[in-house]
Amino acid sequence: MPSVQFQSFLAMARNKPLNTDAGLELHREGLERVVDLFPPLPDVVATPVDAGGIPSEWIDAQGTRDDRILFFAHGGGYSLGSLRTHRRLASDLARAGGLRALSIAYRLAPEHRFPAAVEDCVAAYRWLLGTGIKPEKIVFAGDSAGGGLVLSTMLKLRDEGNPLPAAGVCISPWTDLAATGASVFGRASQDPILNPRDLHTFALRYLGDADPRTPLASPLYGDMRGLPPLLIHVGSAEILLDDSTRLASRARDAGVDVTLHVAEEMIHAWHYFAGLIPEGEQAIAEVGQFIRAH
Repeated sequence: MPSVQFQSFLAMARNKPLNTDAGLELHREGLERVVDLFPPLPDVVATPVDAGGIPSEWIDAQGTRDDRILFFAHGGGYSLGSLRTHRRLASDLARAGGLRALSIAYRLAPEHRFPAAVEDCVAAYRWLLGTGIKPEKIVFAGDSAGGGLVLSTMLKLRDEGNPLPAAGVCISPWTDLAATGASVFGRASQDPILNPRDLHTFALRYLGDADPRTPLASPLYGDMRGLPPLLIHVGSAEILLDDSTRLASRARDAGVDVTLHVAEEMIHAWHYFAGLIPEGEQAIAEVGQFIRAH
């Protein structure tokens, strides 16, 4: 049964949802204000870095080591989010995994449409390799659009003959921008974080005239062969449930080592709210165990 804290949070989220109808800039500002819900991070040092021309930041949390790197791509439908909005999530994951994080500020849509985000992550990863970090010392991670983005980035890297990271962590990944999963509408009444209308808006902003089934935008339609071990977390109550379950099935069919965890009654990217709900903290700990094992 969900915790009292989660039930309280769920009621609050349903009462004050982010509203895409308010316009892009207000939507962006709304997500920035969500950060103010959380207590400060006294043990985290964030240092700006130019990662091959991509604005990024190193995140060092107390007790982590710098010889392994969490390469992190934030969520936000490819049009929202920033280093600031996802600093807590990136640092939580890094602390749990015992490693340093590199958080990537890829270009956002609609100012920069597909494939800008993929190109930026590829450039930042190649820069990271150029610093001397070995690929087997790197783990990719992302939430929502960021979860889909790290998959797309790995597909492009593989296709271009680049070495892949040791593993990938996908938190509630958006893998099908064509929105063909039954859960998109079947779970719409349960998930206050994301709804079908928002998905459509985000996809239009990012894709423009591009085919929503192109694999570098929607990795569900890609060839998964050769990808590293994947951890996929998804909530049973979220509209992107089928994006995860179908992706896991396709990846396994391609010979990829996949760990899929469907968390009962959880909503979209509940890890983000680890400072408010114990379910988020538990999920972060599980991700940390996976990272340490790879």
